[in-house]
Amino acid sequence: MRYIQRTLDQVIDQRIKAFNAICIVGPKGCGKTRTAKERCKTVIEFQDEEKRDGYLAVAETAPGLLLKNYKPILFDEWQDAPKIWGAIRKACDDSPEETGSYYLTGSTSRRGDTPHTGTGRISEMTLYPMTLWETGESNGSISLYETVADPDYTIDGIMTQLTLSDLFFAACRGGWPRCMALKEKEAQLEIAKDYYRQIYQHDISALDNVRRNPEWARALLWSYARNMATTAKKTSIYADVKATASVTDNTLASYIDALEKLFVIKDIDAWTPQIRSKTAIRSAKKHIFVDPSIGLAALGIQPDYFNNDLDLFGHVFENLILRDLQVSAFTHDARLFHYADDMGLEADAVYQLSDGRYALIEIKVGTNRIPDGERSLLKFKKLIQNYNKAALSNADHPRAVYREPDALIIICANATMAYTTKSGVKVVPAGCLRD
Repeated sequence: MRYIQRTLDQVIDQRIKAFNAICIVGPKGCGKTRTAKERCKTVIEFQDEEKRDGYLAVAETAPGLLLKNYKPILFDEWQDAPKIWGAIRKACDDSPEETGSYYLTGSTSRRGDTPHTGTGRISEMTLYPMTLWETGESNGSISLYETVADPDYTIDGIMTQLTLSDLFFAACRGGWPRCMALKEKEAQLEIAKDYYRQIYQHDISALDNVRRNPEWARALLWSYARNMATTAKKTSIYADVKATASVTDNTLASYIDALEKLFVIKDIDAWTPQIRSKTAIRSAKKHIFVDPSIGLAALGIQPDYFNNDLDLFGHVFENLILRDLQVSAFTHDARLFHYADDMGLEADAVYQLSDGRYALIEIKVGTNRIPDGERSLLKFKKLIQNYNKAALSNADHPRAVYREPDALIIICANATMAYTTKSGVKVVPAGCLRD
């Protein structure tokens, strides 16, 4: 199978100029090994059953020997041999002038028994499942980053042929590279289903060799799927599981922690500027799956189901776009938030660059909801303007002001053309989004 270019490639190409070792983490099956293999002359796979025992024996007693192979060297699933981390760290110290010699990949955020962090020597990055652009659903003609960063960046008139049915399928199939090697769509849908089963039956216990109840894990994933792309309280999620199981909150919290370490679920932090006095900002995190296909597998949903339930697809589509925005944010050293307060003001996403520039983003399925999204974004911008005006009203004792949004964006599922409204809101079809 040919290598499909990943958005993360540009991050790797940049960091490898400064670091001698790169550690790529992320969920199983997202393409970490293949991405690293494209750059390596030697591949050491610690989960290769034929060579595993030999590799582990050397890694335990004399890990430096494995570093004598032709470089660059890939150590796949390195956490199975944690001493290799220290050996690579020392090699980086011994040869500070070298760059790009070592690659490590891992399917969990668990580092095991490593006495050193690798800070300044081993650069860590996260690879997510493939975006709509990487899988080919999006034509990639619009850069979200450029839309925020460049006030002269033009999107108007750019077209897409992506349909809602295409997005239904893309959400259920997921961004798993293995799917790209399969011709039949039914076969492609099986990848996410199997991944979901492996998570609750095996991976959640194999993570740290702690035996966990598969049924509790399954019920937890089902509840998370029901609350996909919402700020549902953890107590509500726990209640779903406890309806059929006798389990404590502490135990369920440990299961969530394990799922996060496996890169299965992820929370989006709240953006919390104090722009409203006497108004409670909801600081609850928004719950998403690293890929919505996992949640849909947990719910047992097929693409055709959404023909009669666009409300549910609204949450699924938001998760899908937030997945892709996470990739864009990591690529461009940006951060991704959401906003909601008790007065009903909200933004599905806040995309903030490292220099403070940011976009307020609404994510909508239908073009008929674009006016609602536009009004919401303009209301948000007006609130910030009013706050700043009041903050500066007392010339003797001015308060701090907030930066106005650099872009107001609506990402729409079934829009066929990108355009800018008269009020300056940019409408971006999902089928045009790149990074």
